Amino acid sequence: MSTTATPETDARRAPIVKVVFASLVGTAVEWYDFFLYGSAAALIFGTLFFPKSDPVTGTLLAFGTYALGFVARPLGGVIFGHFGDRLGRKKMLVVSLMLMGVATVAIGLLPTYATIGIAAPILLLTCRLLQGFAVGGEWGGAVLMAAEHGDDARRGFWSSWPQAGVALGNLLATGVLWILALVQSDEAFESWGWRIPFLLSAVLVLVGLWVRLTVEESPIFKQAQEQLAAKKERHQPLLEVIRRYPREILLAMGMRLAENISYYLVTVISITYLTTFAGDASDKGMILSALLIGSAVQFFVIPLLGGLSDRVGRRPLYLTGAAGIAIWMYFFFDLIGSRSEPLIILAILVGLLLHALMYAPQAAFFSELFGTSVRYTGASVGYQLASILAGALAPIIALRLLGDVDDPNTTAVAIYMTVASVLTIVAVLLAKETARTSLRHDRTLEETH
Repeated sequence: MSTTATPETDARRAPIVKVVFASLVGTAVEWYDFFLYGSAAALIFGTLFFPKSDPVTGTLLAFGTYALGFVARPLGGVIFGHFGDRLGRKKMLVVSLMLMGVATVAIGLLPTYATIGIAAPILLLTCRLLQGFAVGGEWGGAVLMAAEHGDDARRGFWSSWPQAGVALGNLLATGVLWILALVQSDEAFESWGWRIPFLLSAVLVLVGLWVRLTVEESPIFKQAQEQLAAKKERHQPLLEVIRRYPREILLAMGMRLAENISYYLVTVISITYLTTFAGDASDKGMILSALLIGSAVQFFVIPLLGGLSDRVGRRPLYLTGAAGIAIWMYFFFDLIGSRSEPLIILAILVGLLLHALMYAPQAAFFSELFGTSVRYTGASVGYQLASILAGALAPIIALRLLGDVDDPNTTAVAIYMTVASVLTIVAVLLAKETARTSLRHDRTLEETH
């Protein structure tokens, strides 16, 4: 059979490319903002906002505000998911992007502890909560726009692009910090340079909004809205997803543990470990360079793996990534602590590739678990609730497990990663393979009254 493109296939392809591009750009902007905070917490916030503490305690306090951003994410997921399932994905994505932009620019304008005392960390905490609330609503809407516009055979590929946007956001955040580390002294960066990446967010948000306002809702969502309207019953997405999809929520949370914990160990704790435990502040440029390379490679690999999941299934990739990262973490800190740039790059690169094996098929996997009328809510709740147990606590738990600066216990952190990986592997084994299945299923709409 000929595979030559026809005007009809081109017409179908054009909307999905446009939708995927909008999801990618918007997601990259939001996660640039979110990751920027994590990097700044590791590099500078402990000194600027918690100066009365010793270095490790100050960093722990900075990660405490960092973690609270994750606590706000499930609330954002619930609220944005609720209205996203009732009013539309597009509207919620625009609101979440605007909210994230305001919070991030505000951080760049905050006075420090030296200027206003205790009010400084309180304001920082407020901004972080707004960031968490916004990004809680971002992920579900972005991946669903791509998943619902795409076809069953290539859903893994199309919906992996918003996932690649997360890597792109980290790449942008790390890249800006890396450039500043090259051109500024430590004194200049601590005095005012750290504000530049946060203020740049305003430009990125405007670009993201312009792109997102050009897309339309998916036909499958519009059809579900019509069917719900015909039922003439009040639609309560959160209650319905809890009642009809409790198993799927728990499975999504379990699958999220190893993926989320590993990412923040590789991208955040690696910075703290090298600059505080195994080296000093002069190593900042080295670890940022490694993260820059790793994020760039991950950005291109995620869509390739998403496409591979359409061929071999979501589960095989996910299982390989979960098992692989558990093993790799026993070598990771020794490679980082070597202070050898090639070995540090190897540690980060392999860690992010193993993470990508889980993250690339995740968007399609989670989207396929839930019916259309509650998909935004279900995917967001499963994804964001797990982030409290995983990403929010990972830096804090890892720092506690590392313990003494002079004698860090890296094996304890590797065991922590192993436990999370085992839980994720169990969840994946309990989940059904969903590759190439239709999204036109919905227990809410199928239920007769």
